[in-house]
Amino acid sequence: MLTSFLTLLSFGCLTGITTVFFGFGGGFVAVPVVYGVLTAAARPGPDAMHVAVATSAAVMTVNAVAATLAQWRAGRLRHADLRPLAAFITIGAAAGSLASTVIGGTELRVLFVVYLLVTIADSLLRKGFLSPELRTPPEPLGRGTTTFGGMGIGLVAAALGVGGSVMTVPLLRRRGHPMAEATAMAGPLSVPVALAGTLVYALTPAATAGWGRFGYVDLTAGAALLLGSLPTIAAVRRAPGRVPDRVHSVAYVLLLLAVLIVMTVMDA
Repeated sequence: MLTSFLTLLSFGCLTGITTVFFGFGGGFVAVPVVYGVLTAAARPGPDAMHVAVATSAAVMTVNAVAATLAQWRAGRLRHADLRPLAAFITIGAAAGSLASTVIGGTELRVLFVVYLLVTIADSLLRKGFLSPELRTPPEPLGRGTTTFGGMGIGLVAAALGVGGSVMTVPLLRRRGHPMAEATAMAGPLSVPVALAGTLVYALTPAATAGWGRFGYVDLTAGAALLLGSLPTIAAVRRAPGRVPDRVHSVAYVLLLLAVLIVMTVMDA
């Protein structure tokens, strides 16, 4: 029990770093970690992946709000791009959260891995992410991208508990935003996804409900992750602006590769 708590606390610190530097409110770290802790404790059950996704969404809600406040104070948020996207992401997130509760745990895990593969391939093979043409001001988002792209981001991100930053960051990057700015805006755009997912999962009767659970949300695991992440967010909130843009974008892809490897071998 203590080992599990310390593991979650340690990875909570990592989610704080990824939240500030990459816009990941915790999903890409929290999902495999919570799933791994449940598996190591010999109690994965049929709902382990749902619990991991639900707990990730709850952690992301808090982390994304904390990071948004920090980035707003740093002046890295462009409200003209945020407002229209946020509304359609919220619509998609509500649908994605409901859909995820009827997808089997194994299928959910496979979709998570496929999502990572597609994102990594897109970042490496398509121009505009690793070496973008930075513009001042950045190119505005079109109506079609805002509407259908926003709903698609919300749908996929909420279903997999990943917040949407892996789609919003490349999108904003290819519109000419520097990496520090694109990742900063991923925070507020993750809030509606995380909140919708948390509410749906918390209010869905879990098949194996037990002590410390609110629906599918594991309150103990979530608390341990937040104990690590929130102080870390406060400590590193000013650091992204000091990282060279190219280094920042390469590190983003490397982190996704690391999570892909973990999720692929976890049950091997």
